[in-house]
Amino acid sequence: MKLKQRVVLLAILLVIFIFTKVFLIDNLDTSAANREDQRTFHRMMASLRVELDPRLDHTMQSPWEIAAQWVVPREVYPEETPELGAVMHAMSTKKIVKADVGYKGTQLKALLILEGGQKVVFKPKRYARDYVVEGEPYAGYDRHNAEVAAFHLDRILGFRRAPLVVGRFVNLRTEIKPVATEQLLGTFLTVGNSTCFYGKCYYCRETEPACADGDIMEGSVTLWLPDVWPLQKHRHPWGRTYREGKLARWEYDESYCDAVKKTSPYDSGPRLLDIIDTAIFDYLIGNADRHHYESFQDDEGASMLILLDNAKSFGNPALDERSILAPLYQCCIIRVSTWNRLNYLKNGVLKSALKAAMSHDPISPVLSDPHLDALDQRLLSILATVKQCTDQFGPDVVLVEDRMTLSHL
Repeated sequence: MKLKQRVVLLAILLVIFIFTKVFLIDNLDTSAANREDQRTFHRMMASLRVELDPRLDHTMQSPWEIAAQWVVPREVYPEETPELGAVMHAMSTKKIVKADVGYKGTQLKALLILEGGQKVVFKPKRYARDYVVEGEPYAGYDRHNAEVAAFHLDRILGFRRAPLVVGRFVNLRTEIKPVATEQLLGTFLTVGNSTCFYGKCYYCRETEPACADGDIMEGSVTLWLPDVWPLQKHRHPWGRTYREGKLARWEYDESYCDAVKKTSPYDSGPRLLDIIDTAIFDYLIGNADRHHYESFQDDEGASMLILLDNAKSFGNPALDERSILAPLYQCCIIRVSTWNRLNYLKNGVLKSALKAAMSHDPISPVLSDPHLDALDQRLLSILATVKQCTDQFGPDVVLVEDRMTLSHL
């Protein structure tokens, strides 16, 4: 080979080396934290399908004892949960020993006690899968299937802050009425050939009962958190007024996040980052109704924001309520781990992952295809919002490495 050809070949190899380094290697964040994020994501993807299997061969504990031991200040269940299928099987099949009206709130629910003493919240089916809830983004009845889908999205996002939820069919005549309290039993009625009930809640009306298909009612059951972890309720700093013509401060004050950062518990610790994670979660599911949120009591801002009551979600797949993302685009910060996970889920991965995760649920298919497609579209909007932030402030400001502490002082 002539000298000139050798020089040309070396030059080409040098260009290839530089291209590889600059455009491939340098664009991969090789920090230990990000490598661990990627490993965690792949482990999650490998364990998405949760088969509801009653066997717990390796332990003498009940499924309720196992689930109670999972709960710690920063997660409701651990990253690896080989017993998850057994716990969810128990939730969907264990005998109901008592049924009562639900805890106070605006929407219809029932509080059930399952064999072994475990409390669960039952939310009945009110809409068909393809029904579109029109009007305000928080309009309509609770959607039981939204609770199921939101739980699995929580798994996929790696937050692990939502209580366990599974679908269940109950026979109102043989499973609920014989063990119902007088208060609940007094709300039962028959419409045509169907057994119905309307419960006790702020918006519960005898004229608007939830009705079974004959005696069989589809619904969701949410596992009650252990009593040793009492909850504390907080007003959401980005909550809505729910009053026509009256805006909340965040809706007109562009510097609102600066004010939030100066108030406890958002001035330090992980709570503000949890708020932003929750905004991303809520935007994906279309939940514009998180006016309050819960954490564990006496936590001084250190425990997680618990993702409770996600049923005002998946109402209208054509509605992308951008205001839900206000904490993200006003504060322009996001956890690196959350950012990485969102990027792993683009290009259709999110839709496929959620569909796989829900495939073994008793009420599958949980969501209609338009809702699954909407998730992928909303993910693109979130990624674009973060990019606008990084373009304006730089990635070093926007992408927050630390997962536990955050100081604005």
